[in-house]
This record gives sequence, structure tokens and C-alpha cells, in this order.
Amino acid sequence: MFHEVGQPHGLPFNPFKSCVIPRPIGWVTTVDAAGRVNLAPFSYFNAVAGEPPMVVLGIGGRHAVDGGEKDTVRNCRATGEFVVNMATHDLRDAVNATSRPLPPGESELDHAGLTAAASRLVAPPRVAESPIHLECRVWQIVDLPPDGDGAPNALVIGTVVGVHVADEALTPDGKVDVERIRPIARLGYQDYATIDRVWQLTRPKGGGDAVAEGQAPAAATTATTATTSSS
Repeated sequence: MFHEVGQPHGLPFNPFKSCVIPRPIGWVTTVDAAGRVNLAPFSYFNAVAGEPPMVVLGIGGRHAVDGGEKDTVRNCRATGEFVVNMATHDLRDAVNATSRPLPPGESELDHAGLTAAASRLVAPPRVAESPIHLECRVWQIVDLPPDGDGAPNALVIGTVVGVHVADEALTPDGKVDVERIRPIARLGYQDYATIDRVWQLTRPKGGGDAVAEGQAPAAATTATTATTSSS
């Protein structure tokens, strides 16, 4: 099948979100100008650069309570900081609970029974129950074309300034233990996936895997650095 965007697609549901999968979930904490904490999940999220490390959030739609921008965008504009907390299979119900629309200023952490942990370099707190956190500062916010009803779409680009990895989320050789922490990802419709099976594939020579090709030394300090920064 083929359909031109903006024209009827002939399916029960729009297939677009199921054509870009799996999408990691950005579970984002921010604070407003008064210091009130907001927590919300976004499936338009990913890393977009490794050095410097940068991430991007796509946030669309109106705030369900007051009709304005969603709190995460407002707070990023006001304070310039946010934290991405890893969404895992064990935390899936809490992640879902924090998607519930609440009036600005009401705490999603309290609503979901979660614990706030202080960050090192930014004001927004981390979700203590999550095994991995990325402390970020806003690099740029790009206002995208609104949707058909005029609701705003924004792209929040952030520079990662601090990384927390819990000690128990590391393997003995200092790698993030993905099969243990079991991150979740968004698919289309009401579907999600759990990342609990990992396999390796070495890229061909010239394919960009400098360590595997022997052109660069392995980062011997990785495990020490990650352990030191865990909490």
C-alpha cells in the first residue's frame, strides 16, 4: 500500500508510528521557574550525537488541562535544563502513570509513588528508581510546524552534561547490563517492547568501529568512570 500524507490511508489506524520502531522512551524530569517538578514520558526521543553527547525530544500537542504548551517544553524554555531517566520494564506502570495529564505544578512523581533524587549539575531531580540518568542542558528549541488543529510541535535539543549509571546496572567488565535493566521502547498503537535479548555484530573494516579494527584503544577507564558517577 501507499498513501500520500494528508490523504486517506485506508487502514484502521495511521501506520506512521509503527514504521519508525523501536523508539526509546525519554522519561523526562524538569522544573518550572518556581522549582516545581514535572515528570513525563516521550517516545519521540533519541541520542543524536556522541561527542559532545546530545539528545533530542520531540514534544507535540496541547496541555490537556490548560490548552497551552506541555509542561516539559515550558520548563525547558524557562530553565534550560532537563534530566532523562531510563524507562525499564520494572518501571513500566510508573512510566505510564506519569503520562496522565495533571494541572501544572502537581507532582507526577508523587502520583506515581516515585522518589526524587538530587542531580549533580542541573536543578531537575532524577527518578531514584531508574538505573540510568542523563543530566542535560538545553542547546536549542526548534518550533516545528503545528499539527492540523494548530497544536504546537517542538524539538528540544539538549547537551548531556552528566551521566549516572547505578553500580548494579553494570556488568563485571564495566558495560551497561542491558539484559538486566531491560529498557522498554515504544512501538505503534498501544504496543511496547522490552529489550531483553542482546547480540553482537562487528562492523566491516572501514565501517566506523575503530576499536574492533584495532585503530583505537579500548577505553580502559570506562568502568571506573561509570562506577564513580553512579548513585
